[in-house]
Amino acid sequence: MRLEPADTAVVVVDMQNGFCHPDGSLYAPGSETVIEPIAALVERAREAGASLLFTRDVHPLEQFDDAHYYDEFEQWGEHVLEGSWEAEVVDELPVEAADHVVEKHTYDAFYNTELEGWLNARGIKDLVLCGTLANVCVLHTGGSAGLRDFRPIMVEDCIGAIEDEHKEYAIDHADWLFGEVESSDDIEFA
Repeated sequence: MRLEPADTAVVVVDMQNGFCHPDGSLYAPGSETVIEPIAALVERAREAGASLLFTRDVHPLEQFDDAHYYDEFEQWGEHVLEGSWEAEVVDELPVEAADHVVEKHTYDAFYNTELEGWLNARGIKDLVLCGTLANVCVLHTGGSAGLRDFRPIMVEDCIGAIEDEHKEYAIDHADWLFGEVESSDDIEFA
């Protein structure tokens, strides 16, 4: 798959200490194992001049205090609290000054963020999605991208999960319903 760098953003979803580091409260070994392939993909994209975008799942401590129904702390416990070490992107994936960071407060990186406007302002049409978790934030962000007429490309060897079957479900669902699935070796920026 050949992608035009000017029209492409690599979206690194939630590769944060809380999910990817053994000391994180929601550590998933499958998230840690994709750090290296994501770093290689990011390096190739950066060299080619594609846009790089990192999402950070960040929760103010009081975010769900008055929730009627949606409460991630009830589902997962307190995690990636605003200003914490857990909320930071892992050291192995350094965010550079030219990269864009989207702070999100739900599974979907488009929900109540500037992401769609940022992409549209730059004429970006193709989104190369990697990160964690496959069946949660990656899946919801990819589906939301497709509904907004972006082309979501899920990079299957660069997506982390808690369980292998979670990843299989997410990849199959994305491929069937709203996006494309590729391996990082098959993606070229030219």
